[in-house]
Amino acid sequence: MGNVPAVTDATFDQEVLKSSKPVLVDYWADWCTPCKQLSPIIEELAAEHGDKIDFVKLDTNDNPTTPARYGIMSIPVLQLFVDGELATEIKGARSKGAILKALDTYL
Repeated sequence: MGNVPAVTDATFDQEVLKSSKPVLVDYWADWCTPCKQLSPIIEELAAEHGDKIDFVKLDTNDNPTTPARYGIMSIPVLQLFVDGELATEIKGARSKGAILKALDTYL
């Protein structure tokens, strides 16, 4: 997980909701093949745009409370939080270009 640190149910509020920067949360699990395909794209985006957006991963197997709180029914899902509020959601494995387009306002 090189450039993308993990958050947990216990650290989510502090690391994501109270962040001064927008935060993109990658909800994933080890058994999820599309999540594994998405992971290198998230790593690239973090390396390229980490100055504007913080990128974090949340393992839904180990941390079920936060996904339930935000209505995550299937993964992968990316959620962007700005000033503690959910600003946008990207469901399913997407291309780098599609993710950048969805995040364009915040980059």
